[in-house]
Amino acid sequence: MLQSFPKVAQNPPSSVAELLERAQDLVGFSFAELAAIAQVQVPSSLRNAKGWTGQLLELFLGASAGSKAEQDFPELGVELKTIPVNLAAMPLETTYVCIAPLLGLNGVSWEHSNVRNKLSQVLWIPIDGRREIPVAERTVGLPLLWQPNEAQEQQLRRDWEEITEAIILGQVESITARMGSALQLRPKAANSKALTAAYGASGEPIQTLPRGFYLKKEFTRTILCEGLGLGK
Repeated sequence: MLQSFPKVAQNPPSSVAELLERAQDLVGFSFAELAAIAQVQVPSSLRNAKGWTGQLLELFLGASAGSKAEQDFPELGVELKTIPVNLAAMPLETTYVCIAPLLGLNGVSWEHSNVRNKLSQVLWIPIDGRREIPVAERTVGLPLLWQPNEAQEQQLRRDWEEITEAIILGQVESITARMGSALQLRPKAANSKALTAAYGASGEPIQTLPRGFYLKKEFTRTILCEGLGLGK
């Protein structure tokens, strides 16, 4: 039986089941095939086009949030995350979650944070991330709908609270990617001139690079192993 080709979505999915069905329809297709259907060009490298794969898949899944600071499927409460993996389905890089606010954090709780909102329910779509394979020939893997269990939620919460407290105390420039067991804070800027406001160690206003929250590879590896039934 011939596999039917997926179609570009005309509307957002009406249910989580429909979203999953759309994601499953993409499994095994190459970026070249999907790009041809969507009439977009495949970049020769993802080095300067990191968001391209996610944007391509959004066309087929019907994501409606765009660049807004909300979930990709706000009506369903689902965030979409593509994750480059190797042949053993192991993550090859950290996963960007959202921009980290550096001001106005006093009184903000984990329960009302954008990190928790983004990670409350995630549709993970593994993609072939092997750099020796041309982008056009890389394919889409099995989707996984994930919600953090109690232990994962507490792990994320501890990391978020530790990082947020350091930002409030004016230590943003001394926070390294080693802080946190699941979540880390890293610079998130197009170039070194894209600065934003924060507070220094003495409470003085400073200009620093924007920061973003990222999930560490070990954390996402566990998610994929447990969710897809892979050996750790």
